[in-house]
Amino acid sequence: MSTELVPPPYDREIAPAFLTKFPDGNRMAGPADLNALRKAAAAGPAILEQSDHVHRRDEAVHVGGNATVPVSVIQRSSRQSSGPVIFHTHGGGMVAGNRWSGLAPFLQWVDEFDATLVTVDYRLAPEHPDPVPRSDAYAAMVWAARETAGGRRFFVAGQSAGGGIAAGLALMARDLDGPRIDGQLLLSPMLDDRNSSVSALQFDGTGGWDRGANAFGWESLLGPAHAREQVPPHAAPARAQDLSGLPPAFLECGTAEVFRDETMAYAGRLWEAGNDAELHLWAGGFHRYDQLVPDSAVSKATLSARTGWLQRRLNV
Repeated sequence: MSTELVPPPYDREIAPAFLTKFPDGNRMAGPADLNALRKAAAAGPAILEQSDHVHRRDEAVHVGGNATVPVSVIQRSSRQSSGPVIFHTHGGGMVAGNRWSGLAPFLQWVDEFDATLVTVDYRLAPEHPDPVPRSDAYAAMVWAARETAGGRRFFVAGQSAGGGIAAGLALMARDLDGPRIDGQLLLSPMLDDRNSSVSALQFDGTGGWDRGANAFGWESLLGPAHAREQVPPHAAPARAQDLSGLPPAFLECGTAEVFRDETMAYAGRLWEAGNDAELHLWAGGFHRYDQLVPDSAVSKATLSARTGWLQRRLNV
């Protein structure tokens, strides 16, 4: 019997999009690629043009010392939102992206649930290594809970690096007696700096956000501590010894990507600690397939599952 780690296949409908974007396993990130990665990951507020009845305001939130970070608050044009607050932390491997990156799937909740969406530009590694990104996000989350929640349901949400930060925010809020969080949406989350799971090994050198790109992201964030024993659990939530007392969680991941097994493991440990958690694994999904191929069947099912979970949480 062969011991070679053969990766599961990509979903047939979305596979061409991956192979077109990353032909012949083109790598996505490394030190020499940082500027190109940042250019590719950057987005702008034009994404709000998807809806003609939302209002946006921009704020500068103090995060310590003389530093501030930009935050945008998005809600219905009436500005009388009574639905939940969704605090969004963007993806980009801890090294790229901005507060508009990956925001599209959340915008429909502004209409559907009368939600207020708050999204933050935390500072990026390697120029700003840990604890800066998570500290920026935590300060912005505390601000959002104070200034926008007003007793409404409050959720943290993010994809990829943003999913890892969102999980860290839930831990920090518990440990630092921070704001009440009613739920955490962890979408293909970047949780484990050790980068040694079966799925990480299966997707090594495959292109996209593969194991090599993931190592670059973690090394940029953690420097010499990358994959070593002493890593703060608020930076790499898979390192947390105690996962008790955390808010209900929605976790998802594609089966054909590097974060699959750490997402499964984290869900299992949340259940073991007595938490409410829901896990979805989408067959053949590569990293960020829902962003790259939003009209595919698997992407539509993915968004429906997220929305269904949020609806049920709001009905509790």
